[in-house]
Amino acid sequence: MTTIVIAMSGGVDSSVAAALLKEMGYEVVGVTMRIWDGEIIGESGVRHGCYGPSEEEDVEDARKVARVLGIPFHVFDLQQEYRTEVLDYFCREYLVGRTPNPCVRCNRTVKFDALVRRVVDSGITFDYFATGHYVRTVYDGLRNRYLLKRAIDINKDQSYFLYSLSQEQLGRCLFPLGDYIKEEVKAMAMARGLCVSHKAESQDFIGGGYYSIVGGVARPGLIVDGEGRCLGEHRGIQFYTIGQRKGLGIAAREPLYVTAIDQARNVIVVGTREEVYGNELTASDINWVAIENPDDVLQTWARIRYRHQEAEAVVTPLDEHKVHVRFKEPQMAITPGQAVVFYEGDIVVGGGTIEMANNVSGNAMDGITTMRH
Repeated sequence: MTTIVIAMSGGVDSSVAAALLKEMGYEVVGVTMRIWDGEIIGESGVRHGCYGPSEEEDVEDARKVARVLGIPFHVFDLQQEYRTEVLDYFCREYLVGRTPNPCVRCNRTVKFDALVRRVVDSGITFDYFATGHYVRTVYDGLRNRYLLKRAIDINKDQSYFLYSLSQEQLGRCLFPLGDYIKEEVKAMAMARGLCVSHKAESQDFIGGGYYSIVGGVARPGLIVDGEGRCLGEHRGIQFYTIGQRKGLGIAAREPLYVTAIDQARNVIVVGTREEVYGNELTASDINWVAIENPDDVLQTWARIRYRHQEAEAVVTPLDEHKVHVRFKEPQMAITPGQAVVFYEGDIVVGGGTIEMANNVSGNAMDGITTMRH
């Protein structure tokens, strides 16, 4: 019999995914990873995320669901792996003025890698690894590749977060929820009497307390406009991101946005909404999913943030791991550290990490003055 290990978070999605697999006749084994190391993060009143004090509640919910489904359940301690691969990375990125995407990093290095290896090392034998992500996979015989596709529920689609999975990983993964919409999944949870059917969704990562774990020494510095004129002071570059409007602490006749962050000079550049737009970027650590490494330019659609609408773009390979992307129309707040993901219809072509962008005020630091307004 085919055995499937499913990562269970204690939420509705992975619980229903486990139930569906069991009803399909598979031998199902539930696994959960402990990642919270006891560090207090976030602020009171924020929704809990995947990392934080709510972890024990989530583990117990997953255990209860496994008991109802009559499947084995195992908990693996991945605190050290999560600290090294996700939290430390998250902190390093913010401290150098970049805005990381911890969910992409966690999927690539922890959930679909370290957790799978830990399951194998424990002696559990299985054929496939499943999760409750809203995506679809299919093998394309003409391309001789496993394809990652958007979910049917476009509002819940999580393909953006999984672009970095390898062909080997995709070939061994199952995503039972890819053909369902969220309302159907909730209804299935209720119909099966699962204890998590009314459970609120977790906020990604750490539920709103992102900056409290960044650490490092907060070095105040200048906030300047596009011509280098000083408008005020910032409290540390780790507290800012491209496109940010609120919390700047400066007075102006029109709304100002962060357009660039210069870690070397410890400077935040701000400008008008128009100045935060750009039409080019370079990206590194590229993972091609639907194709082999291309030799020629690609006409594609690119998404620069999870909730960003894809836009027409030309992708030019620079080397095996790096590309240049030029958009047909300017895009708002192209942000170093975030992922750029390329699409061909509902198929993920590939993606990578944004390294540089040409937001209009990106070079304003060259003429910094100390004049205040």
